[in-house]
Amino acid sequence: MLLTYSLSGMTVLTPDEVAGGGCLRIEKKRLKLAAKAAKHDVRLPEGTFCYPALVNVHDHFRGNYLPRIGPSNGDFYVNWSYWERDLRSSPVLDERARITVDDMYQLSAYKNLFSGVVTANDHFPHEFNEPFIPRLPIRVISDYALAHECSSFDLKWGDGIEIEHRRAVERAIPFITHLEEGFDPESQAGIEILEACGCLDDHDVLIHCIGFSDLDIRKVQAAGATVVWCPASNLFMFNVTCKIRKMLREGVNVCIGTDSTHTGSVNLLEEMRFARKTYRRLYGEELEARTIARMVTANPGRAFWLGDKTGSIEDGKYADLLVLRPRSSDPYEALLEAQIEDIELLLYEGTPILGSAEHEELFRLRECPYSLVGVRGRRMCVKGDPGGLLARVRQAVGHKKVLDYLPLDG
Repeated sequence: MLLTYSLSGMTVLTPDEVAGGGCLRIEKKRLKLAAKAAKHDVRLPEGTFCYPALVNVHDHFRGNYLPRIGPSNGDFYVNWSYWERDLRSSPVLDERARITVDDMYQLSAYKNLFSGVVTANDHFPHEFNEPFIPRLPIRVISDYALAHECSSFDLKWGDGIEIEHRRAVERAIPFITHLEEGFDPESQAGIEILEACGCLDDHDVLIHCIGFSDLDIRKVQAAGATVVWCPASNLFMFNVTCKIRKMLREGVNVCIGTDSTHTGSVNLLEEMRFARKTYRRLYGEELEARTIARMVTANPGRAFWLGDKTGSIEDGKYADLLVLRPRSSDPYEALLEAQIEDIELLLYEGTPILGSAEHEELFRLRECPYSLVGVRGRRMCVKGDPGGLLARVRQAVGHKKVLDYLPLDG
């Protein structure tokens, strides 16, 4: 197995700094920045940009399926529980149930992989996902504590807010929960519930937060907690999203997550674009591409307590890297404009998991089991066998199912 090699010829975004003519050395799984090119050097096409691989802070791996399920007749939900009711009664759920749970997890992993994501969270209890995570082609974090929602009518995930949060503190891991996902009085009391439990601090990763008041935002910032913004899902279900400009101006650590495709975008690249579009529509001003880049790299690294491992390009961190063929000369804008077929190379701890067929030798040398696929007219190598996965899904549901987040030709 090839243990040491380098990438050269690209512009590197750390993401805070931009360095032209970059050369990154990979030694086993990690980056070695203060070093010259290795004997085996992968020269990337001229003009490519290299970023930290993306992080999707919020997903539901059992829930990624299409079409969307949402309110009818122009109505919007009072809180998430009304959506749960519609999901349970939907024929889409019956079709989804024909697919094995293992294949559902594989579909969700490829949803993320094909959009440049190497690290994601599956917001489900550990007993739901632990059997499947080790077989996935990307990193799905397993060290987290959780609640479903901070309300009396949540789905009772985990061992209760206080116990789960204490576990997060003791183990230096995130405590992840939906919060204030609705407009009824109890949903809007999420911050007060966390405060009463003594559980509002920097371990908290709080998803949606559409009911936050200005005071709630200041409390979250003071506590050092993270807010996960999922604008596509929020607007689809509730016709409103969180006070994102206020959160950013107050200095809250904000990340972008996709939620499941039943309500959110088809992948993180689309969610990033939707976030910018939403910000422009709400406030009549641009959300800087550089700010969005941090929301899917460094900010999630901090939220997941993985800042010493991933989320930025630094010496000693995992070689989790995304290389793009750009559509813009500005490297931050290029990330916002990127399409799936623009991915030149995606590395997970130094091993390629997606890339142009021109890099097939690197897949072989790093001993990554891969298949050759067509992605929107481009020949690519990808870890595993997503073509076989799609064939199994179609056989299970009995028709030629099209899933926009699995962008295989044919």
